[in-house]
Amino acid sequence: MKDSESLKDYRRVRRLAIRSLFEIIEQSSEGTVIVDKEARIVWINERYARRFGLEDPSRAIGQPCEKVIPGSLLRQVASDGQPILLDMMDTAKDPLVVMRLPIHDDGGGVIGAIGFALFDELRALSPLLKRYQGMQQELASTRSLLRARQAKYSFAHFIGTSAPSLEVKRRARRSASADSPVLLLGETGTGKELLAHAIHNASPRASKPFVSINSAAIPETLLEAEFFGTAPGAFTGADRKGRNGKLHLAEGGTLFLDEIGDMPLALQSKLLRVLQEREYEPVGSNQMIKSDVRLIAATSTDLEAAIKRGDFRADLFYRLSVLPIKVPPLRERLDDLPALSEAILEDLHSQHELEQDAMNVLTQHAWPGNIRELRNVLERAALLSDDLQLDAQEIRAAIGTLLPLEPPIPVALEQDAGQTYSEARQQFDRTLIQSKLAQCGGNVVLAARQLGLGRSTLYKKMAALGIAESQ
Repeated sequence: MKDSESLKDYRRVRRLAIRSLFEIIEQSSEGTVIVDKEARIVWINERYARRFGLEDPSRAIGQPCEKVIPGSLLRQVASDGQPILLDMMDTAKDPLVVMRLPIHDDGGGVIGAIGFALFDELRALSPLLKRYQGMQQELASTRSLLRARQAKYSFAHFIGTSAPSLEVKRRARRSASADSPVLLLGETGTGKELLAHAIHNASPRASKPFVSINSAAIPETLLEAEFFGTAPGAFTGADRKGRNGKLHLAEGGTLFLDEIGDMPLALQSKLLRVLQEREYEPVGSNQMIKSDVRLIAATSTDLEAAIKRGDFRADLFYRLSVLPIKVPPLRERLDDLPALSEAILEDLHSQHELEQDAMNVLTQHAWPGNIRELRNVLERAALLSDDLQLDAQEIRAAIGTLLPLEPPIPVALEQDAGQTYSEARQQFDRTLIQSKLAQCGGNVVLAARQLGLGRSTLYKKMAALGIAESQ
């Protein structure tokens, strides 16, 4: 009963707690000092006085705190009443970790301040600081990894307003909202990887990693480990701690498999399991790991022909081609050449511009290397040109061997059974001449030379067929 009554005497308990707290901190700290409202020292313990060169603590009484303790902020605390709970203060000997608290009277007014030097030389804080630094380094490393694994391109980077380009972007945007595998088909240099980045950036997984792996660039013996990772000591020379594969790095995000047509058959079957069961097994491990990864694959290989040769699994092809997107070659989207050329020159930080005859030359080439080749040609021409206006001769020199476009195949004669031989021949001639004029940018002399005709002969045929010279 007496114990419970003593607990009710909260003022006494509070007073004892404050005294005990003060005594504990004062005895365990490196030093303690008390100042009044004007920041004059009213008490300092012996340890703290000696630290600042005073053998007798009484000599500090009445002195401004800054005179005894250079850099002290007790005047600020005594003035505004705001505590400084943890701070570092430089001294001539070593830095100190300090705490500064205001002192209030019974009415709540600030009448002074008290300062404690908690730690000397940061020894006591060393484990905490090391842990904090480790956490900061780990966080910085994680952020750096995430930045490195972010997709770089959006649909705005896929330049082109031609019908084939618009259709590709339409299908790609639609695929972004789904979580099914995407198969990008097209020749090298057409922009398949750019589209993979764009699909990821427009998908719900945009904030997660985008990880790419090129099946043709990694030796077959290492590809499985690169893809699935390895268990500790999985084989001679393997990392004793194990190594995460690209599937692990892409967890929650998108894994882009470039040139999947070059993937070995043994690895194809394991990839099929990832797609069907959403789980995989690292090399040398017996543990199955669940996987949440969206797969985008790309290839310049004819996969259907590879299936017939036995080089690619048909079941994997069907699983990958849920959303197939055919990326057209540059020769099938020549209307995009002006916009593409302007974008490439801007990306190269070049001030060069293309004259119309130079643009006409670009429309005559078949571009086997597609947009990658176009960039190479424009960069070479810009570097070699002394003029900011690139002409036809400079573009021809940059291209090297001009590979002419193949003329379009004429409409089959059986499509119109009512045509006579003469009408069918006229249709063929008209299609052939119009195509050749388009390739030559309307240059009749050049078109005649490529067709093996005299200039006057070509003019006569054009007049007979109603083909305007402007074509």
